[in-house]
Amino acid sequence: MRLLQAEELFRKVLEGGSKTKAARLLGLDVGSKYVGLAVSDEKNRIALPLSVLSRTKTNINLMADDFKTLAVQVRLLAGELCKTGKLDDLCYTYWDENFTSKCVEALLHPLNLKNRDEAKTITDKFAAVCILQGYLDNMNRKFRPAGKSEA
Repeated sequence: MRLLQAEELFRKVLEGGSKTKAARLLGLDVGSKYVGLAVSDEKNRIALPLSVLSRTKTNINLMADDFKTLAVQVRLLAGELCKTGKLDDLCYTYWDENFTSKCVEALLHPLNLKNRDEAKTITDKFAAVCILQGYLDNMNRKFRPAGKSEA
């Protein structure tokens, strides 16, 4: 795995997509117990919830296998994933994730979810969506000027 600046990664994704296979981005909300995942749509404009993985030492190789076709960010997890040697061809960047979980918790509060595990899973998944969407919004403003339509 290779660390790139945020702009460099997005530029690489825009240039790397083809008509048959779009390059997509993976957003991660990394916690000490769980990793929330989100994936971009094929045009890299919208972040979509993907899943939540339990983070344990025994499943790090399985996580590396799952990430093989997608990537965007992780600081705490990057070192562990790199050690597997399975993601050498992927690039990643860091994006500010401050307050994403708190924002999602505030949005979910009115739902009054009773099951703590379900609420935590939803929070982690949508925190990843918030992180990736923030990245996509920022990069699209920089690299796709307003008014320029895309087919």
